[in-house]
Amino acid sequence: MGITPQHNMWQCGPIALRHALLTLGVYADDRDIAAIAGTTRLGTDEEQMARAARAYDCELHFERFHRPAEALRALAARLRRGTPVLLPVHNWAHWIVAVKVERGRFIVMDSEQEAVLTILDARQLQRRWVYRQRPAHGVTQPPIYDLHPLVPRFRATIRTKFSLARARFLRRPENRSLSELWDEYAADLSHLCRPRTPLSENVLSMGEFLRRHEALIVDEVAYWHGVVEKRKVERVLRNMHFVADTLGMVIHLESENRAIAGISAILALWAASHEGVLPVYASSDRGLSPGLQRRHRLAALRRRRARHRR
Repeated sequence: MGITPQHNMWQCGPIALRHALLTLGVYADDRDIAAIAGTTRLGTDEEQMARAARAYDCELHFERFHRPAEALRALAARLRRGTPVLLPVHNWAHWIVAVKVERGRFIVMDSEQEAVLTILDARQLQRRWVYRQRPAHGVTQPPIYDLHPLVPRFRATIRTKFSLARARFLRRPENRSLSELWDEYAADLSHLCRPRTPLSENVLSMGEFLRRHEALIVDEVAYWHGVVEKRKVERVLRNMHFVADTLGMVIHLESENRAIAGISAILALWAASHEGVLPVYASSDRGLSPGLQRRHRLAALRRRRARHRR
């Protein structure tokens, strides 16, 4: 499901919880969350959100403050411990999740926004977050700031480590597809990489791995049975690099060859699905459309030239 905006007016709660779970390395479908919570067209209240959180082995805690400075300090303290915090905003009409505080700015995931990842300063967040009660018997009531930290009951080995730079990167229009496919990249990388721990030894970051092997992988994927642009292959590898770094994942040296094979296989499948596959070990190109015949001949010519250069 990735990092995606909501597709209707009442799905913000399940999507906010899905985004919060994503930061803990749990990849869920907001439709499943909505079914567990009992979401209706009226939305999802805090009790329903807590019930859904428990289904994913998490507890949705609750804290309330009346002073904005205290609320912001409490929120920042939770975020510095790596705990995502769900916040009801717009007078409790909408759910967002805060995932990081850095240099006085808060990174939130807001499914009302097309880019989802949003950067707010303290004043901007406070204006969205505050709930103003109606006066009772002519007496002004204090404002309310509610926090709902999502605390896992398990040891989260993979955490999504957003930063201002990474949030800005994902907010760019050309990188929206990476946000949408986040879960897929993470799932593929989890078969080849492991989370970095204080005890990790003899490991390679994805950046170092690509420094060693990217040219080889790109050349081989672009060479075989088709016309695949190298820049497109390099873009997929760049996305893998970004996701691996954000998740804090590394490759163990004893698994280096396996990672080369695994990433090459993933890229070959990507090339087949996006660029099309020409016949493999076919004696002729009869039966192909004129367009595929031209591609077949061009690919054969490129392979002959590549063999000659080698």
